[in-house]
Amino acid sequence: MESKPENFIEQIIKEDISSGFAPQKLKFRFPPEPNGYLHIGHAKAIGLNFGLGDKYNAPVNLRFDDTNPEKEEVEYVRAIKEDISWLGYKWSEETYSSDNFQQLYEWALLLIDSGKAYVDSQTSELMAEQKGTPTSEGKNSPYRNRSIEENHEIFQQMKSGNCKEGVHVLRAKIDMAHPNMLMRDPIIYRVLDKSHHRTGQEWKIYPMYDWAHGQCDYIEQVSHSLCSLEFKPHRDLYEWFIDALRQNSNNLPVFPKQREFARLNLSYTIMSKRKLAVLVEKKLVDGWDDPRMPTISGLRRRGYTPKSIREFINKVGVAKRDNVIDVSLLEFCAREDLNKETDRKMVVLDPIKLTVVNYPDGHTEMLESEDNPEKDVNKKRKIPFSKHLYIEREDFKEEANRKFFRLTIGKEVRLKSAFIIKGAGAIKDNNGNITEVLCEYDPKSRSGSGSEESLRKVKGTLHWVTQNDSIDITINSYDRLFKEESPGTNEDGDFLKDINPTSLQIIKAKAEPSLALANPGEAFQFQRKGYFIVDKKSKANDIIFNKTVGLRDSWKK
Repeated sequence: MESKPENFIEQIIKEDISSGFAPQKLKFRFPPEPNGYLHIGHAKAIGLNFGLGDKYNAPVNLRFDDTNPEKEEVEYVRAIKEDISWLGYKWSEETYSSDNFQQLYEWALLLIDSGKAYVDSQTSELMAEQKGTPTSEGKNSPYRNRSIEENHEIFQQMKSGNCKEGVHVLRAKIDMAHPNMLMRDPIIYRVLDKSHHRTGQEWKIYPMYDWAHGQCDYIEQVSHSLCSLEFKPHRDLYEWFIDALRQNSNNLPVFPKQREFARLNLSYTIMSKRKLAVLVEKKLVDGWDDPRMPTISGLRRRGYTPKSIREFINKVGVAKRDNVIDVSLLEFCAREDLNKETDRKMVVLDPIKLTVVNYPDGHTEMLESEDNPEKDVNKKRKIPFSKHLYIEREDFKEEANRKFFRLTIGKEVRLKSAFIIKGAGAIKDNNGNITEVLCEYDPKSRSGSGSEESLRKVKGTLHWVTQNDSIDITINSYDRLFKEESPGTNEDGDFLKDINPTSLQIIKAKAEPSLALANPGEAFQFQRKGYFIVDKKSKANDIIFNKTVGLRDSWKK
């Protein structure tokens, strides 16, 4: 079997080991902020970090970056853990940035003591003006040379809750002329009088991402801190903070290495928790797990499997440059897996009556039909057949050309797992609309009987259900949530204007009776129609299916 080429992250790790880094010290982490549900983009980072853990037999921590109490909730922590577990990954330790609030605070005091941090009492507007531009140097804050004692005193007041939000911040003292603007005295702490989902009212100051992230990597002794490309400019600051602490505290053996990879961008999809939150808040979708959402929860509710998502991530690979992946690749991976795993069922989405005029009145017989030949060619199920059936309305035309291989008057087709029939006529209402199709069947042509007539070749095969035995089901037929390949690139930059108005269609359908026993979360192939899953809101008296994908890509670009 041909081995898969190493990606550039694996090559970096290989070079580090060749240069003397001990393989047993390898450690990775996935650090989501609990301010929303994970989406398919996060699945790439999850797959990369946990995949490296598997490859090198190294621990992978799940660390919640919970430094912003304004937006973080226990609900999101629960959902994130559920999604990662559902994808099939196990973390070594569950940690939180808030576990280290005391240590981060003490290290901030060390920076103050060493003259590398100061309290700034300007407005955010003034600080922004002094920051300069990429082509012009910034200006020092008038508070930059405050004494160590004064910085200590005010920082203690900030921590004690004696300062209002926005009056003071703690900044690192680096270089206001640095070409990387993130190095121009970045903010380390700000005052927030908000309750934290874990620490409650204990803290009145909260660390900024750049301060907490790298130091938590250092505390946990993460060897390779893998981030998306937008964090590449943050690498200088990441290393500066850790280096400053190594000089002023007990050194830990591993100096984490931050490296960046291209994030996953998917066509016809929004990859922003902030924008996805807008869809939820405005009730444009049915919550974070709406089957049209690109969240892991939404994909699960829609019927995507963990295997299909992992295979998609595997096919996308790890790149150094951002690019856009066509969403049809994700849909292809779903079809590939569902085709192998799901049982076949017959469901008529747009029913029209079909009467087999020469079939015995009042008679019903049980026919055998295959469940899933891809999985077990010998497994069969029983389905009822009788005189009065339903077929798809689109499967009949009174007159048709040679390329129409479905039912028409005078031509033969096969009813799936049943008999060969020939169109015999149609009944219409007063407006000329067809209300019932008439046909005749060949009683010797039953599928699987082995008779000469059953082996007769016809070009079309139709699915069907009986009128008496079929059950009523509801189908949520989903299309892509956005009608534009790159939502939000219109003149107004408003991604909401690109929402597909027909992304959900609710269909009342007729299904074979075996589906009355289907449970929430069970997936099936509806023959000739696609893959469907029983929705979590489904009940015995109101069976609801969500469409996952069609049998083939039918999206018209």
